[in-house]
Amino acid sequence: MTDEDLEQRAINVIRGLSMDMPLHASSGHQGTAMALAPLAHVLWTRVMKYDASSPHWVDRDRFVLSCGHASVLQYSMLHLTGYGLTLDDLEAFRSWGSATPGHPEVHHTAGIEVTTGPLGQGIANAVGLALAERWLRATYGPEVVDHHTWAIVSDGDLMEGISHEAASFAGHLGLGRLIAVYDDNHISIDGTTDLTYSDDVPARFRAYGWEVLDVGEVANDLEALEGALQAGKADETRPTLIVVRSHVAYPSPNHTDDPAAHGNALDAEEVARTKELMGLPPDEIFHVPDDVLELYREAGRQGADAHAAWQERFDAWDGDKDAWAAAQAGAGREGWADALPSWDVGDGVATRKASGACFQALLEDVPGLIGGGADLSGNTGTQIKGVGVQAADEPAGRQIYFGIREHAMAAVMNGMALHGGCLPVGGTFMQFSDYCRPAVRLAALSEAKVIFSFTHDSVGLGEDGPTHQPVEHLMALRAIPGLRLLRPADANETAAAWRVAVGADGPTALALSRQDLPVLEGTDADGVARGAYVLDDDGVDEEPDLVLLGTGSEVHVCVEAAAVLRGDGRSVRVVSMPSLDLFDAEDFDYQESVLPAGVPTLAVEAGVSLGWDRWSDASVSIDRFGVSAPGEEVLARMGFTAEEVAARAEALLSDLDEPTAP
Repeated sequence: MTDEDLEQRAINVIRGLSMDMPLHASSGHQGTAMALAPLAHVLWTRVMKYDASSPHWVDRDRFVLSCGHASVLQYSMLHLTGYGLTLDDLEAFRSWGSATPGHPEVHHTAGIEVTTGPLGQGIANAVGLALAERWLRATYGPEVVDHHTWAIVSDGDLMEGISHEAASFAGHLGLGRLIAVYDDNHISIDGTTDLTYSDDVPARFRAYGWEVLDVGEVANDLEALEGALQAGKADETRPTLIVVRSHVAYPSPNHTDDPAAHGNALDAEEVARTKELMGLPPDEIFHVPDDVLELYREAGRQGADAHAAWQERFDAWDGDKDAWAAAQAGAGREGWADALPSWDVGDGVATRKASGACFQALLEDVPGLIGGGADLSGNTGTQIKGVGVQAADEPAGRQIYFGIREHAMAAVMNGMALHGGCLPVGGTFMQFSDYCRPAVRLAALSEAKVIFSFTHDSVGLGEDGPTHQPVEHLMALRAIPGLRLLRPADANETAAAWRVAVGADGPTALALSRQDLPVLEGTDADGVARGAYVLDDDGVDEEPDLVLLGTGSEVHVCVEAAAVLRGDGRSVRVVSMPSLDLFDAEDFDYQESVLPAGVPTLAVEAGVSLGWDRWSDASVSIDRFGVSAPGEEVLARMGFTAEEVAARAEALLSDLDEPTAP
């Protein structure tokens, strides 16, 4: 048997596995995987640098399957090359608790770099991976960082708006170590793509500043595929798009180029016919001959020498290993929190400005910090000085100008964080968290350690009016499992929120004010880390008559309202609750110590009332859109004054004192 014969048989085995998994699960997408089996073979055996025995080796090439519905292709390669996936894992595809879920999930399966499936997210993540690689290479040197990012993208990825944002950004930055293969298969679930899609994709990407290699009908030509991949790798001045015309479900005799083969498993008869056509046993599932397995296992071992050589270089490297370790951990050097600024009681500081001061102050002691804003860097506290601007001619710059690309910004941040070595920060107005929400959700799902700086967090932003004034957004973000949202009451709570964001795992969203807020007496960093704490008990030890519970810019209103109520003889506790999710994670005893059972509680937040019934008996809130007027006037007219909160508190106490009708 010639090497060519063995390689073709190996490719057919990939195709066989790609049919068997959906058939066995009665669910899944085999068509793209079958068409791209030769491309996967070339990538994993001839092109990519990786060590299957060490999936987290820092200097490995990164691979992103942006069309995550074709997960069976990636799972096949991870099994064959020795990442630890077994045939039993493949057989358990899409079943409860399996290592082979319907779409690839980072941290769930060894060898998966980012979570993909929502189309367009993967290519934007790949931009982040490539940006992280270049920044780390420029910062620490090519002897310790020297790899590439590979991605497979589909028609669906390129239809999604996020792909336009991300590709434009990558081209502008000249991310030359990003190579994407566009699987131009002309198929979507509704039918052939000419139903909806007539873009000139090569022209589009050339306009973005990418190198474009339109290689045509080479999906089964191994030499042509390798040549295109190596050519893309050779151009380090700009990202590369390789356009490959493929045919869904090839070589299925009845479903090649059939849209039905995209999202529906082929039936057993068609799978058997296709296997027979390829020379595979038609009645055997999950068939992997020993010589094919050895071919791929040898490919999986090829990177071991490169890994060992890298380890020798790293051991001999005389760079700042303390900074390297902190950056790789997404953390700070020992004692990093001491660099956080503080403010004097009585000062007036917008929390967005306090956040910007924290970002600037931590740059030296948190070496992985890097980021900026979606065209609002100065407004969102994400403009930093003295660290250079990230650009093709300044690859070590830590200030990133993302442009008006909120969705791509968030997804690029995810890619940077999941690459390792970066703690990305990205800012926009909270209203426009809607524009990046799918990527924010994936940050939480992926446990990506990123910091979202969402500013202008209430109607208090003022004259821009209801199009820019968030009301539902705080609760909408809190609804995302795994996203830590902190809305600090003043500048010192903002510093404490940064302490949480840098010190904890996973994503953090900061909800920050446009307007100046008074620096309060009694704020407590440990209390912020616990989500809520008693800010002011007026020195009274006994159980209060009432709790005023505030977040963010409304906490000082609660303090002022408490003074009014105390003047009327009420015993009032003021609680600051910067993070509902952190407080929810505390044990019952702590929660009870802050919010005693049976004590009437009034929540005060300039946002919707939805969700406050969990922690309060009533709320001063906003269940309507805002209005264009000065922020102070808008807040006052909507009830966020000391006098109005005190009146609402008295009304609550009166209502609770009313006897219940029999």
